[in-house]
Amino acid sequence: MRDPGAPARLMVIGVGGRGADNLAGVAKERITILCDVDRNHLDAAAQKFPDAKLVSDYRTILTDPVACAELDGVVVSTPDHTHYLPTMLALQQGLDVYCEKPLTQTIAQARRLLVAARDNDCITQMGIQIHANANYRRVVEAIQAGAVGAVREVIVFVNGTAWSANELPPSKDAPAHVAWDAWLGPSAVRPYSEGYHPMGWRRYWAFGGGTTADMGCHFIDLAFWALDLDAPTSLLANGPEPLPECAPEGLRCEFAFPTRGRRQALTLRWHAQKDRPEAELASRGLEKWTNGVLFVGDDGWLISDYSRHEVGPEARKAGWKAPTPSLPPSPGHYREWLRGCALRTQPSCSFEYGVPLTETVLLANVAFRAARGKRIAWDAAAMRTDDAAANALLDLPARDGFSA
Repeated sequence: MRDPGAPARLMVIGVGGRGADNLAGVAKERITILCDVDRNHLDAAAQKFPDAKLVSDYRTILTDPVACAELDGVVVSTPDHTHYLPTMLALQQGLDVYCEKPLTQTIAQARRLLVAARDNDCITQMGIQIHANANYRRVVEAIQAGAVGAVREVIVFVNGTAWSANELPPSKDAPAHVAWDAWLGPSAVRPYSEGYHPMGWRRYWAFGGGTTADMGCHFIDLAFWALDLDAPTSLLANGPEPLPECAPEGLRCEFAFPTRGRRQALTLRWHAQKDRPEAELASRGLEKWTNGVLFVGDDGWLISDYSRHEVGPEARKAGWKAPTPSLPPSPGHYREWLRGCALRTQPSCSFEYGVPLTETVLLANVAFRAARGKRIAWDAAAMRTDDAAANALLDLPARDGFSA
C-alpha cells in the first residue's frame, strides 16, 4: 500500500479541454507522463509540468510493463470512442484508473472494463464530478427520508446542452500538430475535420453519443443514487428519424425499473435537447428550469439541478422538514479517487457504480437508433435485448492495432 501522504505517479491521457480540467484536478500529484494526440495541447500542459514525459500514443506506455511499473494510476480524458482501450490496457497492467463519463462508447465495452477492474483489484472512478456536490447529497437524503413519499416516476431533462448535427462536417487535411490516426483510434479511417477535433466529435455516432451520452450520466446519476437503481428491464426511445452518422436534436426515452428491495417499480423518463417535458413542468410551475431531475412521488414532487432543489406542491413544502445531513461531505471527486488509491478503498463512483449507470444511458441511444418508437426488453445479466438491430449496437469492432 502506498503511503497515503505520498503523491501518486500519474499518466494523464488527453490534456486539452476536459482533459485540462482533469489535469488541474490531480495537479498536486506527481504527473509523470502527459499524453495527447494534439501537440499544441501537449506543449501547453508541459509548461505546467516540465518534468513529465510527453507522448502522443498511450499504447507506447500502457503495453510496456516496465514503463507501467513506474506508474500508480492513469487519468483518461479522451473523446468517448477512445475511453475504452487506454482504460483496459491500464487495468490489465494493474493500474488504478479515473475515466471520464460516459465510461465507454458501447455497453459491451463498459461491461468488460468492470470485469477487468475486479480481476485486477484496481481502484476506479468515473468522472461525474457533480456527484461530489453537497446539493446532490441533500436530495438523496430527502428522497430516502420520504420527502415526496414513494417515488413511481422520475423525469430527467437536459435542454441547455446541444450536441447534434444534420450532416457530417467538411473535411480538410489534418494539421501537422494533430496525430490524426491516433485520434481516430479504434474507429474506421475517415478524413480529418475541425468539426471533430477538438470539440465537435460528440455530435457524431462514430465518436460520441450526442447530448444523451454527454449529459445523461450527470443527471440520471442523481436518480440512480437516490433510488438505488441498477438496470432497467425495458425501454422505449423516440425522436426524429435517426440519421446514420449524426446525433438527434431531440431524444426521449422511457425506462422501466422493477421493484427492488423497499423501492417501488418506477418509470424514468429522459428528455434531451429539444425534447422537453413542457406539460409536466408547467403543471408544477417549473417552466424556468432548463435542466433538472423531477422526482414524482405519492405525496408530492422534488426537483433538482446541480446546485439547488425544491419540494412541492406548496402544501407539501410547508409541512416538510429536511432531515439532518447524514451523507458525509466529499473531499472532491478527484480526491476521493486518489484517497482510495492510497488506502485501497473504492470511491463513490467506482466502475461498480459507473458501469450500470453508463449502460443505462447508452441504452437510450441504442434503442433510438435501432428501434425508435418500439419498446424493447433488456436482460442486463445476459447483456441482450429482444431486438436484433439493437443487439448489433451493443458493441463495435475495433480497427487493427486498437483492440485489447
